[in-house]
Amino acid sequence: MVARTPQRVLIGRSAELDRLLGVLDSAAAGLAGVALVGGDAGIGKTRIVTELCDLAQRRGFVTLTGQCAELGDALPYLPLADALRGAVADAAGPVGPAVTARPALRRLLPGDEAGPAEATTGGLAQQRLFGSVLDMLSEVAGRQPVLFVFEDLHWADRSTRDLLVFLTRMLQRERVCLVGTYRTDDLHRRHPLRPVLAELRRLPLVTSVELPPLGDDEMAEYLAVLGRYGEGPAGPAAERGLTTVIERAGGNPFFAEELLAAGAERARLPGTLADLLLARVETLSDTARQVLRVAAVAGRRVDHDLLRDATGLGDLPLEDALREIVSQRLLTAGSDGYTFRHALLQEAVYDDLLPGERTRLHTAFAALLAGRGGAPAELAHHHLAGHDLPGALRASVEAGRMAAGLGAPAEAHRHFGRALEVWDQVPEAERLAGESRARIALAGAAAAAAAGDYHRAAEQVRRLRHETDDPVLIAETGERLSYYLADAGGDEAEGVAAAREAVDVAPHSPLLARALATHARALFRQYHDEEAAATASKALEVAEATGARDAEASALVSLALIEEEFGSSVEHAVDLLTRATRRPSGDLSIDLRARFNLARIHYENGALAVAARITEDGVRLAGETGLTWSTFGTDLRFLNYLVHYADGDWDAAERLAGGFGVRVGTRAEAQLSSFALFVEVGRGRPGADERLRWLSRFWSDALIGYMARGMAAEQALWRGDPNTALDHVDAIVAVLEPFDPSVIRIAATGLWALADLGRPGEPCDDLLRRARWAAENGPNGPRGRLGPEGIAWLARAEAEWHRANGTAEPEVWRRATEAFGFGFVYEEARSRWRLAESLLRAGDRAAARAEWERAVHVAAALGAQPFLETLRVVGTRAGFPDPTAATPAGTSAASPAAHDGDAREIATGEPPGAAREPRRLAALTAREREVLAHVAAGLANREIGERLFISQKTVSVHVSNILAKLGVTSRTQAAAVALQEGLSPGAPDGNTV
Repeated sequence: MVARTPQRVLIGRSAELDRLLGVLDSAAAGLAGVALVGGDAGIGKTRIVTELCDLAQRRGFVTLTGQCAELGDALPYLPLADALRGAVADAAGPVGPAVTARPALRRLLPGDEAGPAEATTGGLAQQRLFGSVLDMLSEVAGRQPVLFVFEDLHWADRSTRDLLVFLTRMLQRERVCLVGTYRTDDLHRRHPLRPVLAELRRLPLVTSVELPPLGDDEMAEYLAVLGRYGEGPAGPAAERGLTTVIERAGGNPFFAEELLAAGAERARLPGTLADLLLARVETLSDTARQVLRVAAVAGRRVDHDLLRDATGLGDLPLEDALREIVSQRLLTAGSDGYTFRHALLQEAVYDDLLPGERTRLHTAFAALLAGRGGAPAELAHHHLAGHDLPGALRASVEAGRMAAGLGAPAEAHRHFGRALEVWDQVPEAERLAGESRARIALAGAAAAAAAGDYHRAAEQVRRLRHETDDPVLIAETGERLSYYLADAGGDEAEGVAAAREAVDVAPHSPLLARALATHARALFRQYHDEEAAATASKALEVAEATGARDAEASALVSLALIEEEFGSSVEHAVDLLTRATRRPSGDLSIDLRARFNLARIHYENGALAVAARITEDGVRLAGETGLTWSTFGTDLRFLNYLVHYADGDWDAAERLAGGFGVRVGTRAEAQLSSFALFVEVGRGRPGADERLRWLSRFWSDALIGYMARGMAAEQALWRGDPNTALDHVDAIVAVLEPFDPSVIRIAATGLWALADLGRPGEPCDDLLRRARWAAENGPNGPRGRLGPEGIAWLARAEAEWHRANGTAEPEVWRRATEAFGFGFVYEEARSRWRLAESLLRAGDRAAARAEWERAVHVAAALGAQPFLETLRVVGTRAGFPDPTAATPAGTSAASPAAHDGDAREIATGEPPGAAREPRRLAALTAREREVLAHVAAGLANREIGERLFISQKTVSVHVSNILAKLGVTSRTQAAAVALQEGLSPGAPDGNTV
């Protein structure tokens, strides 16, 4: 018998190891990377990754390793839980505190239970978990670089595959290296890992490493090393045997090692690899052979105590058998159990079991695990393999609930589906499951929807509707069907009909409130505004009466959106959304949705300070609940970015955009990425070109195309290429609905290009007609109102039309400049640029210089380099001295740091660097102090507007900003602050715009 010790030398893999080290070194330098290591079973994937981990640890990396198992499709996040369990066990390591600080990660550890605050399920729980993993890796990588290895991805569950894709796309500049291994010979045409690998390989941070068979010389060296370490035969006979081994092994190191061992123990080598592995098992004693067979039923790994109980052996006989097995390197011993040296060995031993033997052992393991509180998914596996259908049903239902709670909806759907498959074969199934078959089916549909499979969810609910005559169940399935169809973009008429039937049959209860809210949503999608409003109002009434807080909040949001779209009072929409955010609804996604829409309406109506406060509160709530990467958590972050882009705090906006990935692969990622272009194009960042290349794959999406191609058009205009800009504008206009307010901005951009080309006529007239029509009309007729930004862009479009036609008098550009004066610093300055040019043409050099200088100061403060360079060209032609030329040494005039915080003050008429008012009014612009003075005098908005020659709506926007900046909630409180600060009623101080 040959004594066997672990292999100590890596042979024939230097090129592949160098490529992996390149990814590791890049991660250490601050560029996250991913390596996918593929090869046949036994080719040496684990060996090369083990070497990489050893080298990484010597270089100061934290290493995490998680193993997928053949039960992986049933056990969600098995490799993540495996890695975290090992890391938390290291009390001195940096990972433990980062994991235990995050409830979503703690739930993956043995013995942890979710508290009430963490009890989310399905898609929301998955978003929380993914965000927690990303945050944990980022936190640890801030102290030490991280290497995270996912072994045997061919066995990974759907949620683990989704997590790997998410991390690959989100990691950018973190010091994190991800490595995944997989068997190429297991990837049949429909294997679920194949599309994931194809998707990942398209990303530039992914390195694909295929391990080919070793050459004959490398194999000979490998076998010689084994011989030197006493792992192979010696002498002339051995030389002849090595030649046979090399020929038979086909370059596979594991196969060669097993052939070498078998050749030392028998004269004739077995034919297949399975035969070869089983021949090794046959050399064991009867007791050891039986122990190994029992271990194979447990899987790749088995706990010592569990193995002892399953074999029924005493401690001494078991230890003798295990010592024999380990000495033959069939199992390796760990801290609390044993692992098969290679998965192929476990598969061979398991496949060799007789059917009855296999059934008996699975039944034994199920009983043992049930007594130990084992994982429901593992219990379900053993019950099914042991043909215990009642046990399988009970465990599958529990496994589905647990998977949903962990944020693994795909696995939850699988478990619920398996329970339904055996339901009719199990007596008293409802008692065992603890719920009716219909409830399990609804849970399965919810899990499918949470996993993004809305079509399957809708079909499952349809089947259930056909099987029941229970009014409550008809109502519930109708409400759910309508909801899923809306999310799937399905048949809107079917969605309306299903929701209407749900409303008709639902009892007066929270279910009726939810059915009404969903019906209102379906009607709103079909532009039935009056019926939608009436239905949402009824939903609110029922929700308040029945205590359905989630339905109440949802109805309030729906009513606000209907009022915003079809009504005449934005204040009423704000009131409704404010009510929706006053107290938790019990549904975090609704809470975040309400905050997002409240902030968005304030932003779109010019109340930037209020919008900033609400978005920051919403981002904080998303972060505290682990939902930073949820749908509305992401929406709140990009809205926070847009607020800072508009209010002139571009440094803050650019910091936020640092988390908006460039290498995007999904619509949601592309949407978030496209917002980063606003500042990148505005500042002339070279990274905008790469971002646009990645986003070009998504230009067919209306929203992404509008934002990305719209900014590509602006970039082209700054680069002196108006024809390319027009190509982008034409493509966007072709897909936008005529009533979409976005038409107004993109029309203004197109008119800018046509004016630069000096091309008046029908193209100009057509774009202006489109802008005016979109401003005046909504989807169902005349538009009730247009927000201040829309009004400003329409004024810009009108002014650009005049510029193209040579009729741009100063007054048209003055109107555009004033229209953006609600707080949109950059666009106000860009309009001021054209105003200065028109004043020059009119011969008013003094006024032109004053407007030009204000625009220059804003451009410099923002760091808007393309704009600043254009302004300097204008100044040179006009003979104006550069007002930023006297910048102190060591500070760039174009740098945001040169005029830190000045952009907003310059835009409102305050000179850069002026002494700041030390008290509470310092935060107000000159116009806001003017409005506040009249508020303190007791004037209404209409009277203030008449005195200042501005609209009542503009006054309302200023008042909202004043209340937010002063931290008060009423006009009376604001007036009191004004008097305390010495601002006389009706006597404003400072300049006005």
